[in-house]
Amino acid sequence: MKGFGDHARAGAQDGLDHDEEMMFRIQARRNRLLGQWAAVRMGLDQAETESYARSVVQAEFEESGDEDVIRKVLGDILQSGVHVTEAEVRTSLSARTVEAKRQLMGDS
Repeated sequence: MKGFGDHARAGAQDGLDHDEEMMFRIQARRNRLLGQWAAVRMGLDQAETESYARSVVQAEFEESGDEDVIRKVLGDILQSGVHVTEAEVRTSLSARTVEAKRQLMGDS
């Protein structure tokens, strides 16, 4: 038989699992939105935009943290011949984080 302490620990773990899952979903959504923003800057068509947005989401799995995503997007935009600064990419990433949170909190 489980005691009160066991139930409290299980409930706390469920809360942590939910928070981790929500953070993962927010980051994935944010990265997709950032990829769409970058695709517009690069002048990609709809099919290319969707493909590119997926590649930005995938970049998150190559290295933990935001730096790999920022490097990818910054490098890709510059390689396409469009001038952008790292600060602009970071600002867009922050804005997309807020947008992703709003979208996902609306889905809950």
